[in-house]
Amino acid sequence: MKQAILIPAFALLAACVTAPVYGPAKSARGEGYLSQQIEQGRHRVSYTDRDPVRARNMALLRAAEITLTEGKDWFEITNESVDSEGGARSGGPSISLGGSAGSGGYSGVGVGIGIGFPFGGASSGTTTQALEIVTGAGTKPDKPEAYDARSVDINLRASAS
Repeated sequence: MKQAILIPAFALLAACVTAPVYGPAKSARGEGYLSQQIEQGRHRVSYTDRDPVRARNMALLRAAEITLTEGKDWFEITNESVDSEGGARSGGPSISLGGSAGSGGYSGVGVGIGIGFPFGGASSGTTTQALEIVTGAGTKPDKPEAYDARSVDINLRASAS
């Protein structure tokens, strides 16, 4: 009978210990947020997490925090990117193509072939959601890229812990 109680208790404790805590990243590649002011009212915000959905939500939360700290009401995402590293969910071959343009009009194309092996079955990699935002005061622009900072803060704060 005691084992039936202890097993769920240990599972719950393990979930609490391993759950990521919202906060600044301890390194450039660590989990958490990084923020950089580009100019007055313009910032670059990123959040790295093992869960891509959480990475996006926490990047939005950090953007809302910065906006409210500036005394502004809304922010607009002017540019965004997602970068995933490691932790392939399934093995198998993959092919990548890339190109670049160098000085003098020189260009190059590369082809790579790789094989991934899913050790453990689940993804252990990270996703970094990067946002470039502009903050503003007053009435929020009627655009899908514009967010009310107070609403974002209220709605996402609970999922940050």
